[in-house]
Amino acid sequence: MSKTMAPEHPKSATMRRYLPIAALGLAAVLAVVYLGDYLSFSALEQNYQHLAALRDANWALTALVFSLVYIVAVAVSIPGATWLTLMAGFLFGTVAGGALVVVSATIGATLLFLAAKTSFGALLHEKAGAWIDRMEAQFREGEISFLLIMRLVPIFPFFVCNLVPAFLGVRLFSFVWTTLVGIIPGTLVFVSIGAGLGEQLARGEAPDMGVIFEPHVIGPLLGLALLAALPVILKKLGVTRGQTVERGDE
Repeated sequence: MSKTMAPEHPKSATMRRYLPIAALGLAAVLAVVYLGDYLSFSALEQNYQHLAALRDANWALTALVFSLVYIVAVAVSIPGATWLTLMAGFLFGTVAGGALVVVSATIGATLLFLAAKTSFGALLHEKAGAWIDRMEAQFREGEISFLLIMRLVPIFPFFVCNLVPAFLGVRLFSFVWTTLVGIIPGTLVFVSIGAGLGEQLARGEAPDMGVIFEPHVIGPLLGLALLAALPVILKKLGVTRGQTVERGDE
């Protein structure tokens, strides 16, 4: 005789829904307590020689620890990821440091995305009703373009770019690959600054963080964002792929 499973208690279901975001909240508190003082320029200035010594003693272990710290910093959205990106360039160079940052940031962003989607995504749909459904439908029409634009243009806070897609029902695969690809240009800019950080710190100079808004840097980023937006722009103008092909055949 088969046993029927008892229905899950509503309180248990609610607790399970919010468990992921609660875990990240706890991690955020611990990160602020134990990492907060180390994610700043002054901390980097005081400890850069010690960090370089650790890297030289064991490159692989230093890279692993750095990657784990970066993942946590992004997942719990604590300030300081910019300094970690500079540190990546200083410790590992532009190529290796850039790869570590891109992979670690993508993993951390995905953890936050999944936690927010699990905990708040369903609740938002329940409370907002048809309004959020319409907004989600409009976003889905140009999902990839919107995701890439958010990553390429350096005016959106990183945690916002992780949370908004979760609330709008973006598919996990789309979120992951657009994050991985979209953060590469900006990451390489900051990592390249960090690659020359040792000499600047030795001279007592601070890195120029405003370089991201220099015309020769922001111009290509805006160009990539415009390219990402092109499918949405063409669709709004009523130009479809089929129309383009027909005009080409005339």
